[in-house]
Amino acid sequence: MLKQYMGDSSLIIPIEDICIKDNLSYEEIPVQILDFQVRKLRTKEVLSVKVLWRNQSVEEVTWEAEEDMKKRYPHLFESGEIPN
Repeated sequence: MLKQYMGDSSLIIPIEDICIKDNLSYEEIPVQILDFQVRKLRTKEVLSVKVLWRNQSVEEVTWEAEEDMKKRYPHLFESGEIPN
């Protein structure tokens, strides 16, 4: 059986705060590089970085190719320091 929902106006997010595109998608913005790793394949090595994205917790990070991230988000690599 369905119960009537009592709305809470404090949970409403203004539409101006979220940049939603016409196709109802939005772009995640990387916040920080957390870790680096090198994966060795048979014939080459692939450099990967662990990326923390905006609006996600630390547990929800992704491994991305370092080369792609440097092309799209060079500002994350400008500090020159390697995260621990």
